[in-house]
Amino acid sequence: MKDQLESLINQMIEHNILFSDAVSEFEKRFIKRMLEKHNWNHSRAAEALGIHRNTLSRKVDGLNLDHRGPRGRRTASR
Repeated sequence: MKDQLESLINQMIEHNILFSDAVSEFEKRFIKRMLEKHNWNHSRAAEALGIHRNTLSRKVDGLNLDHRGPRGRRTASR
């Protein structure tokens, strides 16, 4: 895993990816995967992430990760 991460970091540096962009993209993808794993249950995902549910909700809003189904309805409870 560490070798894969090192390789990814080297690729990002070679492609002049800004640190802030790398961190933001990582956070967005990591949080999204954790939410998917927990069926978009914010309480369970927050616990697994080691953060407060309110913090997760703010991050979800800030990263535009709101999970909605047809007609803008949520497909799983927050």
